[in-house]
Amino acid sequence: MVKGSDLLVAALANEGVDRVFGVPGEENLDVLEALRTSGIELVLTRHEQSAAFMAATHGRLTGRAGVCLSTLGPGALNLATGAAYAHLGAMPMVMITGQKGILSSRQARFQVVDVVAAMKPLTKMSRQIVSPQMIPTQMREAFRIAVEERPGPVHLELPEDIAAEECEALPMIPPHPVELPLAGAEALDRAAAMIMAAERPLLMLGAAASRPRAAQDLAQFVLRTGIPFFTTQMGKGTVPGGTELYMGTAALSERDYVHEAIERADLIITIGHDTIEKPPFIMGPGGPQVIHVGYQPATVEQVYFPQTEIIGDIGPSLRLLADRVEGRVPQAGALLPLRRGILARIADRATEDRFTPQRIVHDVRGVIPADGIVALDNGMYKIWFARNYRTTQANTLLLDNALATMGAGLPSAMMAAMLHPGRRVMAVCGDGGFMMNSQEMETAVRLKLNLVVLILEDGAYGMIRWKQAVDDFPDYGMTFGNPDFVRYAESYGAKGWRVTAIGDFAPTLEHAFSTGGVHLVTVPVDYTENTRVLVEELRERLPVT
Repeated sequence: MVKGSDLLVAALANEGVDRVFGVPGEENLDVLEALRTSGIELVLTRHEQSAAFMAATHGRLTGRAGVCLSTLGPGALNLATGAAYAHLGAMPMVMITGQKGILSSRQARFQVVDVVAAMKPLTKMSRQIVSPQMIPTQMREAFRIAVEERPGPVHLELPEDIAAEECEALPMIPPHPVELPLAGAEALDRAAAMIMAAERPLLMLGAAASRPRAAQDLAQFVLRTGIPFFTTQMGKGTVPGGTELYMGTAALSERDYVHEAIERADLIITIGHDTIEKPPFIMGPGGPQVIHVGYQPATVEQVYFPQTEIIGDIGPSLRLLADRVEGRVPQAGALLPLRRGILARIADRATEDRFTPQRIVHDVRGVIPADGIVALDNGMYKIWFARNYRTTQANTLLLDNALATMGAGLPSAMMAAMLHPGRRVMAVCGDGGFMMNSQEMETAVRLKLNLVVLILEDGAYGMIRWKQAVDDFPDYGMTFGNPDFVRYAESYGAKGWRVTAIGDFAPTLEHAFSTGGVHLVTVPVDYTENTRVLVEELRERLPVT
């Protein structure tokens, strides 16, 4: 005889799970004991939200669902932001929460919240396990749903009496690969005709283009067609460097320098675009034709309504499309003459002797190798990294342009450091976002991670304060005080560094990476460039007619 909790942990092992992130409670004690005697590591975090961010990032980087665990009520509800983060960001994740017993009610309604109902709008599926005999099938279904397109979070609630109930040992259901369908021949022929007839074609690589399985075919498609490309924020790095076809990243929706190419294009082929991202360009009357290439049909929006769609497994479908158009797109490079000017203007003032966003991005890029990973929290600096930070490998700049929540940068970087201990990994956080989950510094030190945490300190919720000023509102309600970040890091057993001269910035980062362990580096940030570049300079750039 085995307990329901034993079946649950056996089902996790059956799915290849090696780590579970979370904060257990008394309703999880049977599960905790089953984990203790298994080969699965419990990664204890200091807040459930961080556990969810870590599990979601595991899904993002591996394509396999990450797993997080919490108790009932308040613990389960602390997973909600992480659930939305994974849901909007298309990251596979399985959340397991506890609950009071359902066969008896010895504690009445104490701490009881309908978590299953609360999680339904934030997940692909939310269910309560009501029998231990159902655990093998429900767990297999949960992992299947989490990873199938479009990936996302799944929630299972395991009441404590079901976890403790004994039953006969049950066989696990082995996972099996599921091949995605390919795009139909008619759709491919229709798209190919549009591409070959285009006078100024342009590719756009979106969030779903960064799925690991699509990388090789996507890179080959770009090379075989010779069509220049730009990326969305979450599509950065999807094509390796060296193609000389990269035109920039759409960090804004319009009027940025990359939009010079977008506005001139008569055809845009969007690959893996998900309208959950802030629009990289805005469709309207008289704009370019758009071909949507995706795992799923396009969501028709006011700003996005493609005329043709290629639906299926993106990689193989692009291979079939390239077979139709290779060597037959006479105007493939028509927009390339714009490339040099666009990239030069984006790199402007990157070496000034100030802590400007451009200089910070420049120096970070200088110490991070091609396979190094930078995980951004959310703030004004995210726009600058999206515009200015060049990537040559997929998933080496982790940013959230879907939920765009604060507090995710540090846990995401911790997960990246766990998965890739041989790479350089950095979290970039504003002082506001860092403090939302700063307690995870203890977790990072306890796990003996090699990680550099960069804090850009301005004593304010900087993005909203900037928008407040741009919209001519009084400066109100956005400033705060900070702890001494150096001493704060040291109190957790990490190394802390405060850099006050820009010339010391890159050497400090290099020293931190070379030394190993957990380092926190705090620098001031000069956000006067936000208005000069992102408002005044771009306002002067008239749309192309």
